[in-house]
Amino acid sequence: MAETSALPTGFGELEVLAVGMVLLVEALSGLSLNTLTIFSFCKTPELRTPCHLLVLSLALADSGISLNALVAATSSLLRRWPYGSDGCQAHGFQGFVTALASICSSAAIAWGRYHHYCTRSQLAWNSAISLVLFVWLSSAFWAALPLLGWGHYDYEPLGTCCTLDYSKGDRNFTSFLFTMSFFNFAIPLFITITSYSLMEQKLGKSGHLQVNTTLPARTLLLGWGPYAILYLYAVIADVTSISPKLQMVPALIAKMVPTINAINYALGNEMVCRGIWQCLSPQKSEKDRTK
Repeated sequence: MAETSALPTGFGELEVLAVGMVLLVEALSGLSLNTLTIFSFCKTPELRTPCHLLVLSLALADSGISLNALVAATSSLLRRWPYGSDGCQAHGFQGFVTALASICSSAAIAWGRYHHYCTRSQLAWNSAISLVLFVWLSSAFWAALPLLGWGHYDYEPLGTCCTLDYSKGDRNFTSFLFTMSFFNFAIPLFITITSYSLMEQKLGKSGHLQVNTTLPARTLLLGWGPYAILYLYAVIADVTSISPKLQMVPALIAKMVPTINAINYALGNEMVCRGIWQCLSPQKSEKDRTK
């Protein structure tokens, strides 16, 4: 059904078009902002520090989420999934890897900032590289498990993108969901909240705190929380009682996270902002080099 041009159950022509346009806007905004962030790290030597490596990891993960959204947007505008069942598995795996890497990278940044501001010692390169490798290898491990039989990837209700299949709510899905969520959502959220809370307690009154201590945790909760609620509901009740349109809301909200992260971690950082501006004004960069 997902490979035909027939409209998916529960959606009208304009609704499919609207979802496709929303996904397209989210994909392009996230891709453009995070690509600029990545280029700024490559072109600006001042940004090549261990702490900024964690931000680069987040930008790479969020670029992957936006690419995933771009594929979903294209399929939605075509009103069908043109890549077959193997393409669905690949799309689900790629989206899950980058989503988990984005969540864990946010927690890594929170810990890195706590280490920088509260211990007053520089984060070592070997620690930052080890942390980034752990984030990506762990994300790939958990995303590969549904391909091996623990969990399963399948089409979203719209039929034009793929994610973790929650429609059955059986023991296989339940065991995978709770184990994966504990290690890849609960623990990163705890690290994020704890790190910024300790930073706020120690440096909030002194005025030396130069980062937003509330937005990262709110982004994790509001961006990925709706997916967590939907998955939890699928465990305790029949998820088909929720309309297909409402089931698509968590996916649309989650695809906004790359743009929010880019605004918070890149545009909200003066040094990264300066690097992005240098990418956008190469003539000025060349002039600076000659000086």
